[in-house]
Amino acid sequence: MKRNIVTLTLLALTFLVFVAAAQTRKGQNNLDEARQAILKSNAVYFESFVKHDPQIFIDRYAKDCCIMMPNAPAMCGENAARDFFKMAYERFHLRNGKFIMTQIYGDGKEYVTEEGVWQSIDANNVVYDHGKYLVLWKKTSEGWKMFRDSFSSDLAPQN
Repeated sequence: MKRNIVTLTLLALTFLVFVAAAQTRKGQNNLDEARQAILKSNAVYFESFVKHDPQIFIDRYAKDCCIMMPNAPAMCGENAARDFFKMAYERFHLRNGKFIMTQIYGDGKEYVTEEGVWQSIDANNVVYDHGKYLVLWKKTSEGWKMFRDSFSSDLAPQN
């Protein structure tokens, strides 16, 4: 009898370890899927400025997004991405840039947070700003979209 209890206990523990390992692999697969989608989105983000095509830019964002740039109120809602693109293109002369993802956090189910650094390039092909960012990505029916986009420059404020 004692032998059966020990055997059943070992079988149950083995089963639990197997289930836990499978869940960990599934969570990692979700995060890997999110990471790949974000890298793909980041790769085309600045094409919108190169081609002066705001739709490429707008398609990176969720409809209920907020873009939170430094020293300004958050831009939120369906028109936020379009308004930000127009401002960045016309006022800041943004024409290209680069994102470098340094970390990604989360379980990859509904939301993940991306951490990274960025560069902004002007019409003369000169890097005029650079800094760091955090983006909260949301999984939508259209795929992974930027839900909250927050960034700040590494340059000293100009007076």
